[in-house]
Parts: sequence; C-alpha cells; structure tokens
Amino acid sequence: MAVFDIIAKGYDEWYKGGIGKFADEAETRLAFDLFSPKKNHRVLDVGCGTGNFSLKLAARGCRVTGIDLSEGMLEVARKKAEGIKPEVLFKPMDVYNLGFPDNHFDGVFSMAAFEFIAEPAKAYSEMFRVLKPGGSLLIGTINPESKWGELYLSEDFRKNSVFKYASFMTMEELKGLDRENLKKAGECLFLPPDASPGSISWDEEKRLSTTERGGFICALWEKPL
Repeated sequence: MAVFDIIAKGYDEWYKGGIGKFADEAETRLAFDLFSPKKNHRVLDVGCGTGNFSLKLAARGCRVTGIDLSEGMLEVARKKAEGIKPEVLFKPMDVYNLGFPDNHFDGVFSMAAFEFIAEPAKAYSEMFRVLKPGGSLLIGTINPESKWGELYLSEDFRKNSVFKYASFMTMEELKGLDRENLKKAGECLFLPPDASPGSISWDEEKRLSTTERGGFICALWEKPL
C-alpha cells in the first residue's frame, strides 16, 4: 500500500519507548510462545513491514524471506538487515499470489499485517499452500474486542492514521480461518493504550489479564503430514 511508503521512515519510532515498546515485547513473547522455529528453518514473514519480526526470526537462526507491498517499508527493512546472518531476503509481493512453490517453507509467520488484508481467507489459503506438511503458520492481529480495538476503531483515530484502511478480526473469526488445523491461540497486551508510564509493567499486565481482553491475538495452525 502506497500509504505505508509515506510513513515508512518513522514507522519504528513508536516501538522505542513507553507503551509502544511494551506492546512490541508483549506481542513478541506471545508469538514465540506459540511459534517455535528451529535453526535453519526456512520461514516466510508475510507483511513484514520494516522487518521487525523478520530480524527476530533471523536472530533465532531462521532463514527468513520477508514480503510486503510497500517498497518504502522494504527499503527500511533492508537497511536494518545489513550484515545480519543468516541473510534476510526482502521481496515486494502480494499475499494473494505468492511466488513460491507448494510446500516450500518450514514456517509461515505474519504479525500485525492482517488488519490490512481485505480477503483474509484467500490470504490464509495461499500462505497454507506454501507451507510444508508438518510446518506451522502463525497470524497475529489486533483484537477489536479490547480497549486497543476501541482506539483503532474510533472515528478520530481512523481519520488521522493508516487504520482508516484497516479491518479487524475477532478471536473467533481468526480461529475460523481453519478450525480443522488450528493448534493453539492466545492473547496479550492487556494494558490499555492510555496506560500511564508508571503502570507499564509485566506485573500490571498479569493483573489485568484476569479482567480485560487482550489487545493483540495470535493463532497457530499446523499443516498435516
């Protein structure tokens, strides 16, 4: 999407402190609690953006290919990945038409991208196609049934951000992409988006997990052997 080209250079700023940094840490913890790639596994990162999770996968020894429609985002990702071993490949590509053969990747991974995918079932089918039998597919996305969802769905926020182009899936809708092969699911980010700096902690996250809905949800599927 061209709109992401415009915001690409400043996209990572939100993750550098405060609730943005905590959100990234919480989402990372949840993602890798569910998705456990092995060293040298070939992993496809769908909607990789500036390479946030592509680099985290590479740090775990994966051979990563990141794809995105935004050349601006991919340009930032390539600069961040310079010198990284194993090398991370970034390619412009449409999730509805993945340029890879069937059963190609050991894992397929997508975090915070499905909000901007208009046809999630079609995208899921194509991602599942390129996954090897026995491989894992993980999708993480914003939960509309949470305080984070309320923010992203609010008229003022949508009007002034890329979220004017977003649509959101509930946990049940996410699981419904493929109930037959669903293995695990979870949620995180119980802290609200307006949490005060003094309240941003793992203790508070744990406390709120008993009363609040997580702002971010993930589901994991496995392709049958």
